Amino acid sequence: MPIKIRLRRMGRKKQPHYRIVVAESLAPRDGRFLETVGFYDPLPQPARLAVNQERVAYWLERGAIPTETVAQLLRKARKGGDDKVAVVQGAPAKAGEASSGEEASVGQGDAAAEQPAGEP
Repeated sequence: MPIKIRLRRMGRKKQPHYRIVVAESLAPRDGRFLETVGFYDPLPQPARLAVNQERVAYWLERGAIPTETVAQLLRKARKGGDDKVAVVQGAPAKAGEASSGEEASVGQGDAAAEQPAGEP
């Protein structure tokens, strides 16, 4: 099944922003996806764009096909933006990943709960 790099609409009515996601071509527009590789906010002037170029390159090497709009945004991101689109730092982390601080605190809390109160 072909893989596409496309936009996933987010935000409220009349206030859209988009996530750039890698998804199977048959998945719904706002449905299941494999990975988030960036975001695009068209409302501010200039519009804001952040893309994780390494992950986009990874998916392109494996045959993912960007949609026309995403292809234009990727070209602008490679050039560093233009007068209508500003490229910002801080591409999103991979979906489902928690920071290491959160994982350490959760793991310690579980271990403390399992130990009996009488033993040190």
